[in-house]
Amino acid sequence: MGTVRRHAFIERSADVVWELVGDPARLHEWFPITSTRVEGKKRWINLPSGLSFEEDIVTLDHDLRRFQYSIVNNPIVKSHLGTVDVIPDGPDRCIVIYSTDLDPEVMALMIAGAAGAGLARLQEIFGSGEPGKGEGR
Repeated sequence: MGTVRRHAFIERSADVVWELVGDPARLHEWFPITSTRVEGKKRWINLPSGLSFEEDIVTLDHDLRRFQYSIVNNPIVKSHLGTVDVIPDGPDRCIVIYSTDLDPEVMALMIAGAAGAGLARLQEIFGSGEPGKGEGR
C-alpha cells in the first residue's frame, strides 16, 4: 500500500477554506482535473487525459472539516482512501492536509503529484503561504 501526505498553510480561516475544499462538487476548481459530478454519495472526476474515476464519498464532516473518498469500480485500483483535512492554525490561518493510501503503490505517487499541485492552487486562490511536501513513502 502506498501512503503519501502533502500539506499547505493558507492565510485564511479554516471555515473560509472549507467552503471550497469541503464541497465535493468543486474539486475541479482547485485540483488538477477538468470536471466533477456528484450524485448523492457518489462522485465522478474527469482528468485532462479523458480518463474518468468513480468515487464513493466516505466522509463529509463539516464539524471536523474532513472529506474522505474512495476510488471504486476501477480495474487497476485495488484499495484506496483519500483524506482532506482543513485544520485551524489561529483565527486567520489553517493547514490543509491531503493524504492518500492506495494499492497499487505506484499510483499513490501520481496522486501525490496532483495533490501538491492542488494545494499550490489553493494557495494561489487564497493568496498565501508556501506548500509543504509533507511525508511520503
